[in-house]
Amino acid sequence: MKSKSEIKAVFLIDKFLPSFLHYKLEKKKNILYNVKNEIRGEAVRIGIFGGSFDPVHNEHVRLVEAAIKTLALDKLFVLPAHTPPHKQGKRISDDEARLQMCRLAFSAVPNVEVSDYEISQGGTSYTYLTCRHFQKLYPQAKLYFLVGTDMLRDFPTWKNPEEILSVATLAVCARNERDGWWKEEKDSFYERFHKDFAVIDYNGAPVSSTEIRVRAAAKLPLSAFVDKSVEEYVYANRLYEIRGASEALALQKPTRAAHSVRVAITAAKRAVSLGIDEEKVLTAALFHDCAKNLATDSPLLRGFALQEDWGEVPLPVLHQFTGAYVGETAFGITDEDVLNAIRYHTSGKEEMTPLGALIFLADMVEEERIYDGVDVLRRLYWKETTKGESQKNLFACLLEALRRTIEYLEEKGEIVYPLTKRAYAYYLAKSKGEDYGKDCGNK
Repeated sequence: MKSKSEIKAVFLIDKFLPSFLHYKLEKKKNILYNVKNEIRGEAVRIGIFGGSFDPVHNEHVRLVEAAIKTLALDKLFVLPAHTPPHKQGKRISDDEARLQMCRLAFSAVPNVEVSDYEISQGGTSYTYLTCRHFQKLYPQAKLYFLVGTDMLRDFPTWKNPEEILSVATLAVCARNERDGWWKEEKDSFYERFHKDFAVIDYNGAPVSSTEIRVRAAAKLPLSAFVDKSVEEYVYANRLYEIRGASEALALQKPTRAAHSVRVAITAAKRAVSLGIDEEKVLTAALFHDCAKNLATDSPLLRGFALQEDWGEVPLPVLHQFTGAYVGETAFGITDEDVLNAIRYHTSGKEEMTPLGALIFLADMVEEERIYDGVDVLRRLYWKETTKGESQKNLFACLLEALRRTIEYLEEKGEIVYPLTKRAYAYYLAKSKGEDYGKDCGNK
């Protein structure tokens, strides 16, 4: 028979051990991993996947599933950033909304936990601080930090990259890369950091959160890009909504509406580097052709009148003026920068703002535009630049676009609207003088 002291000990263990273990699990998060580690004699393998997740999409989920399989991860943490370093100055969705979307998207993926660590810290979410946090939480674990090939190539510019590599191994997922891409990348990476990186067995499709936000702003289906639960959450909470945008698109023929959506995607993808607010970009782009297919006797144009300083307006140009009118009077747009971007998106004008130049160019270079010289303009439009040069290059692209527009119209024997001629002369003069990008952009 057991003694009274032994019986008491068993009673105390049965009573308090479960609550004690629960407490330890909640506070430390790594008790079970350490137990598993001791059993199999291996280091626990933990993945860390950060990003803005605005919104989280299917490629994020597939990447996580591939990482867990390729790296044999025991646990993977998904961490929505409070303020991503590469997106400072960009408006991102509410922290709780992005957390909830991640919880929905990853709810069916085993061994994944959505963490609010970076959000709870506030400020800029630097990777070295996140890695330091998880190293302290799991000191015996093997940590992997997940990145795409674009982030890998940008990694030397990150804050304290050496410290990141001292506690974690980069795990890289290809994104629309050629076969064997990693061989050359590994050589240059090792030469720079004297470290290797792991390769996740997955070549992701080029899905863009920016494109999803544009589609949500236009109230288009998202099911090809995000989980159904995420789509429902986006629309139930009116995330990314641009008031009146879907109604403005409904005024256009289907092919014209699809063009407007492509213009919005093209413009939004350049907006961050230019420091232009995405909501303003999407509003101007989705509304820019809202009057393109309206009859002249449409009730929406009642009260519209040509202004004297516009001169004789060619028919192909007229819809820019009627579009701004409809946007203001029928849909309540009051931002003058947005209205001017709509008002001059076909002709251009002197002293355009960066938003106006962006919409003018996105309209010309969206992916389904086909004409001689479009590839040249696209290269100028998407040209990667050093920080601070983006606006200057935008206006250089605008100058070339105006030149080609005038040349095309003159070759066809068509009227060149005087506003376009003045715009070209203005930017040509600027290009020969001061920093016309900076000078014009501040007007």
